[in-house]
Amino acid sequence: MKLIYTHENKVIVENTRNYLQKQGVDCELRNEFAGGAIGDLSPIQTWPELWVSDEYYDQAAELIAQLSDESGDDNWICPECGEENAPSFDFCWNCQCVSPHVSE
Repeated sequence: MKLIYTHENKVIVENTRNYLQKQGVDCELRNEFAGGAIGDLSPIQTWPELWVSDEYYDQAAELIAQLSDESGDDNWICPECGEENAPSFDFCWNCQCVSPHVSE
C-alpha cells in the first residue's frame, strides 16, 4: 500500500475516496480519527490519508491530478462592473451581479 493523498479537511479526503472508488480504484482511508492526538503528534501527522495498493497507484495519481485540473480555480470578471471575483463567488462582491458561471 502507498499513500496517495492527504488533506487537513476530512470531507475533501472522503470525497476524493468516493471519486476514486467510483472510477474502480480500491482505496483505504486511514487516520480517520487521529485528530484527537493533536498535541502529542504534529497536526500534519493527524490528517486523514488515502492509501492505494501498488497496482492502483498510477491510475489514482492520474485521477487525482484530473480532479485538481478541473477545480475551476480561475477568477471571473463581472460583466456589469468589470471587477475580478474569486471562483467561489456566485455573485460579484462589488455590484452583486450573478456570476456567468451560475446556471439558471
